[in-house]
Amino acid sequence: MQHSITVFIPFFGNDSTFKTIANLRKNSLIKEIILLAVGKPAKPIDGFQTFKVEYLWGSKTIELVKERSTSLFTMILTQDNLIELSQFALERLTKVAEDTGAGLVYPDYYDYKNDMLIPHPNIDYQLGSIRNDFDMGYIYLINTYAMKKSLEEHIKDDYKFAGLYDLRLKISQNFPIIRVPEFLYTATVDDARKFGEKIFDYVNPKNRAVQIEMETVCTNHLKSIGAYLEPKFETVNLDEGNFEVEASVVIPVKNRIKTIREAVDSAMKQKTSFKFNIIVVDNYSNDGTTDFLKSVAKKDGRLILIVPERKDLGIGGCWNEAINHPQCGKFVIQLDSDDVYKDETTIQTIVNKFYEEKCAMVIGSYIITNFELKEIPPGIIDHQEWTPDNGRNNALRINGLGAPRAFYTPILRKINFPNVSYGEDYAVALSISRDYQIGRIYEPIYLCRRWEENSDASPDINKQNQFNFYKDRLRSFEIIARQRKNKL
Repeated sequence: MQHSITVFIPFFGNDSTFKTIANLRKNSLIKEIILLAVGKPAKPIDGFQTFKVEYLWGSKTIELVKERSTSLFTMILTQDNLIELSQFALERLTKVAEDTGAGLVYPDYYDYKNDMLIPHPNIDYQLGSIRNDFDMGYIYLINTYAMKKSLEEHIKDDYKFAGLYDLRLKISQNFPIIRVPEFLYTATVDDARKFGEKIFDYVNPKNRAVQIEMETVCTNHLKSIGAYLEPKFETVNLDEGNFEVEASVVIPVKNRIKTIREAVDSAMKQKTSFKFNIIVVDNYSNDGTTDFLKSVAKKDGRLILIVPERKDLGIGGCWNEAINHPQCGKFVIQLDSDDVYKDETTIQTIVNKFYEEKCAMVIGSYIITNFELKEIPPGIIDHQEWTPDNGRNNALRINGLGAPRAFYTPILRKINFPNVSYGEDYAVALSISRDYQIGRIYEPIYLCRRWEENSDASPDINKQNQFNFYKDRLRSFEIIARQRKNKL
């Protein structure tokens, strides 16, 4: 096993790279360290091969890695953070790779931040782990044979940004990708933003070229594994059932006295050519929310207050109470208890879209605001990556689809929501998109507050992992379902 690893490190001339190299040179498993220089490094390092690359993880860089690695394993450091290996880390990674036949292994690690070691566990890789921002940390240990085999069997593409993502997906098609749940290195952290600030990176217009490449890679992967869906949709009959009202605004709520008044008021002010109501499912609030809702319901019969008999309901379970209520309308439209509609035309705009496109679901666009409803970066979230032809395939790559979300009730009642409080809407959207077209509204019609009480504002790493693992699991379910659909 001696000299069995070739290491590739991004090199921008930073001091962190020199320190990382000094740490790695101590290990006898490392055969060679190769630097991937982006731009013009300020301090060349004598004794190390340095290759100039235009795009760090473009296809040409991956091809270079493939050609230059002659050892049993190839180790890629994905960024130029300072890395320090733990005791026998490489020995452990290579043993797991050999024992399991894995194409790629990645460990947990420590973040070094504010002079503290903070555990950073990752999550296990699964069939649905196909989003391009899946976090495997800073170290990929790749079986060199698996890498070369995976790249030889596919048409070579010329990606500027998505080469490493493409490699990971191609390896996963024929070889296991395995997480080692042990803290095998320490990385100095650079990005100190909160989770709630990072989750919108993929819709930043500055990243549009990147996202187009990522979508292409993901789509090709779905085709390779038999999960790609062509843009052929079942027809939606919008005349099913008998409904007292055309639309229902659905607001699940628990302890939102600070915001529920504005949410309800924005729904009440809607101007429509049809009858609508507001179904609020109060999940046992104890902060005054319930009293407020009761007072509104007494004054205005359009507000229907539901207090479920069950006490084990998440947000998805509350939605199920609403959509299966006898006074539920033909279309149900989301309004979170801490958000508001942008103006009085939101409901009418959404219902018009259902009839224009004969779709089973409509997703709008929104503006990120602070608590005072003033716009804050990144501003408008319109999910332009959702196209009529490929939106339902690209939906498997990203973690969210936009808001507000609205559904055709007869179809939604056949699916129902999973009884969870994170990802419940994503699960339903994936299921609907498998068979039906989803209409999109790209003009903002909704204001979404970012504040400390959002469920995804600033979760710790364990909660982030819980969220991400669940959505990956939903993608796994959906990929299997689509593979089965394609075989029929």
